[in-house]
Amino acid sequence: MIPLEKSVVARLESYGERFELLVDPNQAAKVRQGEQIDIEEVVAALNVFSNASRGTRASEDSLTKVFHTTDFSTVAHRIIEKGEIHLTAEQRRHMIEEKRRQVITFISRNAINPQTGHPHPPHRIEMAMEEARVNVDPFKHLDELVKETVKALRPILPIRFEELRLAVKIPADFAAKAYGDIAAASTMEKDEWQKDGSWICVVRIPAGIQTDFYDLINKVTKGEGVVKILNQVY
Repeated sequence: MIPLEKSVVARLESYGERFELLVDPNQAAKVRQGEQIDIEEVVAALNVFSNASRGTRASEDSLTKVFHTTDFSTVAHRIIEKGEIHLTAEQRRHMIEEKRRQVITFISRNAINPQTGHPHPPHRIEMAMEEARVNVDPFKHLDELVKETVKALRPILPIRFEELRLAVKIPADFAAKAYGDIAAASTMEKDEWQKDGSWICVVRIPAGIQTDFYDLINKVTKGEGVVKILNQVY
């Protein structure tokens, strides 16, 4: 369980009853985004309260009335997923800024400007988000926030999500070491080891990281790797 001093209140009100938990805001956010986390890693106490500040526990009757169970894990997940997480101003500011950075990075790496074929720089995306007055909910999943942000930015920035399918050939001297690096940086569709010890593969990458991927190939092969664009995937 988390330290009590690091916890905030998660509150759900339903059918005239109030239920509160003491939770870690960052772990609670992960639960709301669908991550499977042991509830003991999220809460500061294995109790459901009607008033956490007074230490008043919710009755079994009220739990059964609203949740149809008294099982702590089941009830706690419902409160976290459906209730309100009460953050301090500093906690909210930090979580919003962290999630905003994730959104900007994702769009910069996975989308391009269709007019130029190049990714938008992170700073340009950030400025457009400010211009569009994009609000970032720190408890929403990144995928949902990206969709909302792109919809708000399209009147301001031309954006298209695009992937590249690439054929890569790595010489025998570098193949074993390069395998892990390439697999981590791309989505591998197929690969094959050649009789001479070289390795070839077909991978997909976000168009926005094309330059970074080429740099990676050059680095792990000392400039001897070969990359060929097969096609674009929209």
